[in-house]
Amino acid sequence: MAKFECELQGDFDQTLEYLHKGILEGSMSASYEDESYCQRAGVRCCVRVYERYSMAGGNRLSMTLTLVGDGEKLFLSAITSGGSQALFFKINTWGEAAFLDTFRELVQRL
Repeated sequence: MAKFECELQGDFDQTLEYLHKGILEGSMSASYEDESYCQRAGVRCCVRVYERYSMAGGNRLSMTLTLVGDGEKLFLSAITSGGSQALFFKINTWGEAAFLDTFRELVQRL
């Protein structure tokens, strides 16, 4: 498992769309799986799950993206999981780190 979190300023919908397109265009095997969205007292939260194939692990791994917005104040969290082939402990987590590195580069271009 690898995790990246940060605080941003910007438009919630534009940021979410930018990240969505960037994730799908960043890997030929990336796919959008599903999302959950809610809004309470002006605070918006969207949780999305993406998957992609990991050449290093020979399997698929996931990234859960959470974007929380209160006006133009945004909080972003991305957590990757999967890619390990061990039964009792995690080995070969390179795919998770690579998926998150691609995402981190995308966020830095915001």
